[in-house]
Amino acid sequence: MSDFDIGLAMFAAALVLIALRMPVGVAMLLVGGVGFATIGGWDRLFATLNSMTFSRFSSYTLSVIPLFLLMGDFATKGGMNRALFRCARAWMGHWRGGLAVATIGGCAAFGAICGSSLATAATMSQVAGPEMRRHGYSPALATGTLAAGGTLGILIPPSVILVIYAIYTEMSIGTLFVAAVIPGLIATAGYMLVVNIYARLHPDAAPPAPALDFREKLRATAEVWPVAMVFILVVTGIYGGWFSATEGAAIGAAATFLLAVTLGGMRWEGLKESLLSTTVTTGLIFVVLLGAELFSAALALSRLPAELSAVVATFDVAPIVILLMILLIYFILGCFMESLAMVLLTLPIFIPLMLSLDFGLGREQVLVWFGILVLMSVEVGMISPPFGLNLFVINAMAKDVPMGETYRGVMGFVASDFVRIILLALLPAISLWLPGLW
Repeated sequence: MSDFDIGLAMFAAALVLIALRMPVGVAMLLVGGVGFATIGGWDRLFATLNSMTFSRFSSYTLSVIPLFLLMGDFATKGGMNRALFRCARAWMGHWRGGLAVATIGGCAAFGAICGSSLATAATMSQVAGPEMRRHGYSPALATGTLAAGGTLGILIPPSVILVIYAIYTEMSIGTLFVAAVIPGLIATAGYMLVVNIYARLHPDAAPPAPALDFREKLRATAEVWPVAMVFILVVTGIYGGWFSATEGAAIGAAATFLLAVTLGGMRWEGLKESLLSTTVTTGLIFVVLLGAELFSAALALSRLPAELSAVVATFDVAPIVILLMILLIYFILGCFMESLAMVLLTLPIFIPLMLSLDFGLGREQVLVWFGILVLMSVEVGMISPPFGLNLFVINAMAKDVPMGETYRGVMGFVASDFVRIILLALLPAISLWLPGLW
């Protein structure tokens, strides 16, 4: 069996083990370790693990992950999701379909301080779900909106997936955050357009809510300006060079904590819950990172990425066709895999492949553009029937809604996602324009 064949077998084995519900980090550690030892020997494996574990986890850059997670948890415990939804509802709730539009806006705003798709979907469903149902919204539209809106938690920076991608590709976290802003806004606008079209086609499914007077709108807006200031401070500070990504995450976490205590009423129990939740999630992510590191090293040893890139380079097709095939693979994997695991499992193969293709862009531009496309593609899988994870999260919280209704309600949002991804693939400037201004 050649090294190349071992690499193919490793990739297939990892997918099978993950499909069988083995923890992702454990699956990649196991497969990567066996593959590495088969090619390079057990002594080399142990020596690599000895140095790899320290070099990976002693990285100062990795401290940005728990800080951004803590920032999102403080925001949730401090009730900022409720404040954001109230503000959006005050200004847009009286439109036909306005509460669903407000939910999309609230998810986008909460995503600016959360960075997790599942967390955004779960927390906003507790706030916006009952409100939409109380005003007579159809179960399909209500649950479909919440599932799709949840993906904005990771499309709007800061995003944990982008942080991991930046660390893996040795790119600037700030550059990727800024590159995601315009695509994230396009995603938000596209989802709002879907709601508007649905409300016109099915008026009874999205009745308008009572309008609020101007004073109530101003009061609701006043509740969210501190959250907006935190987002602006963190993102502009990181990219403007005022502080590093880690320092920006620390500032954002500290500011969100103060807001949660002073405005949201968070107390000692809430603090303990936030710290514990962040610790557990960080531990899980770090295990996945170590597994991905060993898996990547084993694949590199097998020369699978290099030989695959060489084979693809001989294909008589345009590079954009290969890119669309890669994005299709991400969409399929996203239907049954968690985003972080999927990205870390595939980057060792797809990054060398992308860099071997001629798109008329520089190396850094390709990595930024591809990072945004990967982010968008994996999130489509999160809401794609039948196995999109966001669909199951929302359906578990809306137990009286049949899964078929949620499937039906999300299809318009999936169509919007496909249009956006094709647009971003054909026009790299959408992702690259804003970073190019600095």
